[in-house]
Amino acid sequence: MECAAKGGGTRCTGPPTRPCARCGAVAYCSVSHRISHWSEHKNECERLEEQMMRIDELNDFPFTFSTPSQQESRCLFFSKIEIHRLGMWMCECSCGASLDYSDCLRSKDEGWNLSTDMCPCRGPVSAIPKHLTSWMDYYEWRGIPLHSPVALLLHWPLMIYYATQIAHMRNSTSESCNKLCIHYLGPEKELLQLAVFGELHALFPGVNVHLELIGPAIPENRDGQKIDLCSYACCLDRDCNCICRSSSKTMNGSAGADNSSKVTLQLRRGFYHDCYQDLGEGSFPDLVIAPNAGIAAYPSWLPTLKLIYENGAPAVFSDYCEEACHLAASCITSVTGRPLSLPIEINPFRQPIMVEDSALLLPCYSNCFIFGM
Repeated sequence: MECAAKGGGTRCTGPPTRPCARCGAVAYCSVSHRISHWSEHKNECERLEEQMMRIDELNDFPFTFSTPSQQESRCLFFSKIEIHRLGMWMCECSCGASLDYSDCLRSKDEGWNLSTDMCPCRGPVSAIPKHLTSWMDYYEWRGIPLHSPVALLLHWPLMIYYATQIAHMRNSTSESCNKLCIHYLGPEKELLQLAVFGELHALFPGVNVHLELIGPAIPENRDGQKIDLCSYACCLDRDCNCICRSSSKTMNGSAGADNSSKVTLQLRRGFYHDCYQDLGEGSFPDLVIAPNAGIAAYPSWLPTLKLIYENGAPAVFSDYCEEACHLAASCITSVTGRPLSLPIEINPFRQPIMVEDSALLLPCYSNCFIFGM
């Protein structure tokens, strides 16, 4: 974390150890920097104070596995549970920050690297409940113990599930639809974790799910690639006792999924507003999703927001903290002239481990808050 007044004209005198006495969401290196920055900070202080009041709710998870404290890095956390730099976990700590997305879909990174009882490597034993509303609901349905860390990766497909639920509720979409086309904007680390989207077989039984993954992080050599996910990500059991090892394999490995459902991924390199015309007929989205969008941080979002608004498809976004969502809401309103159609709310399927090196003292989680237009 950096001093909130960094770059304001005078050099910082040390680490930011002096939080704002009112909101506690930002910190300063000195009293003088705290005083000099007040003219800027006062416009956001009350709003950040309200957000800090939701800390307990944000940090409320049912899991029994240890989450990193401020003194414990993600690397140490993953080392303790023996999945550090393994498979799909490789980019979940600072060690993987330099990984090249062109390495996505490497066969050695297909699986969970967890035992059979710790991961959803095969189909569910019971029908999906009408609505999953929490991680507890999901873990109970899939029969996964609460000490399993799989939620750290499953927040990607579970965000898709939850976004679809709330968007369809808003638009009164029929639940009997057997096809679902989603435009998934801005994938990054997901490109090294694509096998986890095999869980969409369980979350959307009997539905043909097609994801258009569109963004500048798509490697040039993957642009246009189509991937059929016919199965779930496999477990660590290599003695073929588990069905995910004995079932027929696909390029993404793992257990055969429900034959009544289908999950396909299409990779597209570039910005959405540049790629949209090349998607072809029949690819109009039922839903647009942009995880951890950072709308206010990137000017490239403005033409994309305009396109989404003109097309009229429902769109759901997420971000790491509530403040980023408020800034995004202002950008969306500037384009549409309207307030958000889906107000900012906590995503029950946010990743249950804090983001490291946040710019604020607010708890930040991947896919933490969700909102829509």
